[in-house]
Amino acid sequence: MKFFKLVFLLFFFVIFINTQSSAIIKSNIVLKIENEIITNYEIKNKIITTLVLSNEEVNQENINKLKRQTLDLLIIHKLRKLELSKYNLVFDNNHLISYLNKISSNNIQKFKEKFKSNNIDYNLYLDEIETQLRWQQLIYKIYSNKIVIDENSIDEEVNKLVNNKSNILEYKLSEIEIISENDSVDRKKILNIKEQISINGFKSTAMKFSSSSSASSQGDLGWVNPDLISKPIAKILKSLKKGDVSPPIKKQNSIIFLMLDDIRIIKSNNVDKKKIKEEVIKQKKNDLFNLYSNSHLSKIKNNSLIQYK
Repeated sequence: MKFFKLVFLLFFFVIFINTQSSAIIKSNIVLKIENEIITNYEIKNKIITTLVLSNEEVNQENINKLKRQTLDLLIIHKLRKLELSKYNLVFDNNHLISYLNKISSNNIQKFKEKFKSNNIDYNLYLDEIETQLRWQQLIYKIYSNKIVIDENSIDEEVNKLVNNKSNILEYKLSEIEIISENDSVDRKKILNIKEQISINGFKSTAMKFSSSSSASSQGDLGWVNPDLISKPIAKILKSLKKGDVSPPIKKQNSIIFLMLDDIRIIKSNNVDKKKIKEEVIKQKKNDLFNLYSNSHLSKIKNNSLIQYK
């Protein structure tokens, strides 16, 4: 009888120790940003989530490749949460459901089961997505009066383009945007993005690592007329073939990669001026949104105390 009691006590002790060890692992703080923390549990969970959703093998080599980029993305996530806590925004949960339907091919339940079967935390993933959507809402709220496009000038550009050419060239583009920090860090980020593109493809990399609002749609920018965008970027696009990815393009506080998805030529008499105008407005608003979003985030980061543990 004593033997069985001893076995039971030993069993209980082992379970207790394992539970406590697991709790320690989960609560091990890697980094602190003001009153927000990043734990090694969150880093591990995000890395495995990224690999699973990209249908990549979960092995040490792939995990190591994602460590730095994952920490950067979690820092952005925590900075956004800190800023959002200062505002009383009313969030429409339908936006979250719409996003989940989009990435799960309208099967959210099956998508959730993927997390369960791979022992990864679905709630942490949801928190990141909701924070991202709330952040977009906040940026529009703060900078909506600055994200304004002169539609009359666009009308003039479109009319001039259509009237002066018999054929109109258009590019279908996708983008990846990453926040620029300093030359040393940027070089590492650029190498990582290039490697991710070569392994997983542009669209998957855009969803995982792009800081642009277009990330939720795999970086899709739609059809763009090269005569209606900046000359330096138009020159780069002219050198690309279908399926090519541009070299990294440095902007004010970010770096972008562009992929040329497709090319088409339309007869000017068949051109839908209204549609071209809508695409130009969409692109210009997207550029302004990303500019203000990255600038706002940089200010928060510069004013926040970040402590590595």
